[in-house]
Amino acid sequence: MRQLKIEGGGATGNAMKQMTAAITALTFELLNGVTKIHIAHLKTTSYSAHVAMGEFYDGVGDLADSLAEQWQGVSEKLLEFPTSAELTKCSTPEECVTYLRGLYDMCNKVQDICDHSEIINTIDEIKSLINSTKYKLIFLK
Repeated sequence: MRQLKIEGGGATGNAMKQMTAAITALTFELLNGVTKIHIAHLKTTSYSAHVAMGEFYDGVGDLADSLAEQWQGVSEKLLEFPTSAELTKCSTPEECVTYLRGLYDMCNKVQDICDHSEIINTIDEIKSLINSTKYKLIFLK
């Protein structure tokens, strides 16, 4: 098997750094999303929203973990995460839908710069969960 060097400068090194930064940011936001949506889940008076949000935060954490582990396997380096984050308000189902739209856009941006099909597939799973949650929050009242 041919050995490829991924460290160092040049286009490959810069692409790996850019992709690592993108994966780190997405993973960090997904993990923060667990908390944001969980808080909204506890505050809603709508049973259908409560269930939809519960399904989201139950599923997205595992997907974020899978994404991070896969990238760490690709890059053979551990991701370095920020030590704190400011959680934006996500108190109502409508605010959660707005948040999920932004999260979906973030997923698309990461996929646009990624050339690893397994990473793209995991992000597709995340987008599927986002879309399913949005559907339930918008239409199932």
